[in-house]
Amino acid sequence: MTSSNQTDLLNQLRNAGLRPTQQRVAIAETLFEKGHRHVSAEMVFDEMQQGSTKISLATIYNTLNQFKEVGLLRQIAIDSNKSYFDTNTGPHHHYYYENESKLVDIPQDSICVSGLPDIPEGMEIDHIDVVVRLKPIDKKS
Repeated sequence: MTSSNQTDLLNQLRNAGLRPTQQRVAIAETLFEKGHRHVSAEMVFDEMQQGSTKISLATIYNTLNQFKEVGLLRQIAIDSNKSYFDTNTGPHHHYYYENESKLVDIPQDSICVSGLPDIPEGMEIDHIDVVVRLKPIDKKS
């Protein structure tokens, strides 16, 4: 990572109210140096194990959740056991390929969400997540 990119990353963490510790910076570099993507904590852990920085899975989970809380990541829950963190925090939806456990962006303007129920008093919609689950067509003879 270039020093300019690292300075931007340090500023991004500080602006989000996070102290840029060595572990947070290493995780942020792993997350953001490859552009927009969807990762699980286990995927980040595996990537970091292949590099020179060794960080526990628990620390990665905690850091991803901190990044989510300050708006650096978006969490997409697939089911009670699986969720992904998305580096693209702008409005968009997802395809989930069940047989590959892969999440792919759908452009925001490709889906129109209508017919929402009345929002309870004192509440507002934060965002709407649409996950379209895909599986291969079963070609039986």
